[in-house]
Amino acid sequence: MKILIINHYIGSSHYGMDYRQYYLAREWVKMGHEVSMLGADFSHLRIHQPEVSKDLDTEIIEGIRYFWIKTPHYKSSGFGRMMNILAFVFKALFYHQRIARKLSPDVVLVASTYVLDIYPAYRIAKQTGAKLVYELHDLWPLSPMIIGGYSKRHPFITMVQRAENFACRHCDYFVSLLGNAKEYLVAHGLKPERFIYIPNGYSEDDRNDEITAIPSEHKKVLEDLRSHKKMIIGYAGGHAPSNALTSLIKAARMVPAEMELAFVMVGNGSEKSKLIKLAENQDHIYFLPPVSKAAIPDFLSHCDILYAGGISSTLHTYGTSFNKVTDYMLSGKPILFAVDDPNSLVEQVGCGVQVPAEKPELIAAALISLAGQDSPARTAMGIKGKEYAESELGYSSIAQKILDSIGVN
Repeated sequence: MKILIINHYIGSSHYGMDYRQYYLAREWVKMGHEVSMLGADFSHLRIHQPEVSKDLDTEIIEGIRYFWIKTPHYKSSGFGRMMNILAFVFKALFYHQRIARKLSPDVVLVASTYVLDIYPAYRIAKQTGAKLVYELHDLWPLSPMIIGGYSKRHPFITMVQRAENFACRHCDYFVSLLGNAKEYLVAHGLKPERFIYIPNGYSEDDRNDEITAIPSEHKKVLEDLRSHKKMIIGYAGGHAPSNALTSLIKAARMVPAEMELAFVMVGNGSEKSKLIKLAENQDHIYFLPPVSKAAIPDFLSHCDILYAGGISSTLHTYGTSFNKVTDYMLSGKPILFAVDDPNSLVEQVGCGVQVPAEKPELIAAALISLAGQDSPARTAMGIKGKEYAESELGYSSIAQKILDSIGVN
């Protein structure tokens, strides 16, 4: 079977993010399918950019054919990024017949966040008789309206809204990383039976090949805490407003000192200096430098309870799919999930405790409750998460689920 993936931001192990389509493509190639990916030659998400001399330049990476479209470079998320998006979409439309003839896909999967590339994807699928699948990562234009404050009458928002409505009406299937988005999409024209919820996952190959030890600086702090019989509350990830670490620090102040909890935050971000200042005179809160993705499992193994938080937002009520939650589940440790996500994966699996976002007093109460349980009870929670992740969230499993759900093999 021939599969075409259209994603402006496609990446690889060399180029960097976006990884999900790369991991899916890799698994489909292993199954014997022919997979091609169409993306822009410039993305702010990548570590490295491909060297492209002309539109539809091709390279092969791990058996996947990458086709690149030349797009303008940009430095911010304003006008320059918009021009980059429009260049990719209009060029993909211009070349859609050539792409259709060259690849003759059986499935066209489109996955860029901003929805507009549904139009070239639709035309390619229409010309070849392929199944058209949209993979939803974020709700656009709702996200820029809520986060960026854009009016629904803004020209770009209007354009994206039309694209979202078009996708809901014309796609054969909607694969959503957001578990609660079904009603929203149905309101915009999606037939309910076309909605498929498949959360984020992890690459079994990368996890097996790349796990490394944490730096000595981190190891020393963690081993010292353990020698003093501290219970370690761990966080690994960005120190940005969206991760609600302010709420965790405020909660840490509310936990009785006799509970002997230590809070260890690994990572970097725009709020780190502010968070360090907020935690002044709190000798049970530690900030450590970021570690490589390959060292995250080792760090998590030293912790007792893991924190994942988010800001209070209407967006989260449609569902979330945090990469760190998958990493946390794989660690076999219980999770404190402070996000407004009804029926979250943490709740479904029973691998931790969930509280509303940005409520320090509730976070503190949940920590006291978790820390007060005996070790076997916490271990049982962690095992539930680990077993679920290993059986359901590996990309080999997710890749097969997608094919089964859209009725191809």
